[in-house]
Amino acid sequence: MLPAAHRVTDAASFREATRRGRRAAGTLLVVHLAAAGRAPAPPRVGFVVGKAVGNSVTRNRVQRRLRHVVRPRLNRLPSGSLLVVRPLPGAVGHSSRDLAADLDACLGRLGVPASASGPSVASVTSGVSA
Repeated sequence: MLPAAHRVTDAASFREATRRGRRAAGTLLVVHLAAAGRAPAPPRVGFVVGKAVGNSVTRNRVQRRLRHVVRPRLNRLPSGSLLVVRPLPGAVGHSSRDLAADLDACLGRLGVPASASGPSVASVTSGVSA
């Protein structure tokens, strides 16, 4: 679970990120990032997992994996930014390692720097920090 301060919970914020933010698509994910537009605040993340991904059990499994993958990357996001992650239907059969690699690629395309002190893809899936 993400800390409450880092969650996008209202429809207006989701709309702002998807309409005003920059978009990057990978093979498994589509990521929208709206840059900081307000006073210093923690970055916030939301997930949109549509019915095309699968039934409710499948959608919740994918969302849990994505939360786990995003959590260690919060420190890389600009302060006050909004990040919306939308998995594509093909994400269902892939591991957390694959989701992490695709997320890193999308964030890189959006100009979010890779952190040398951040977790590696292997550490996300094994639970060991680098």
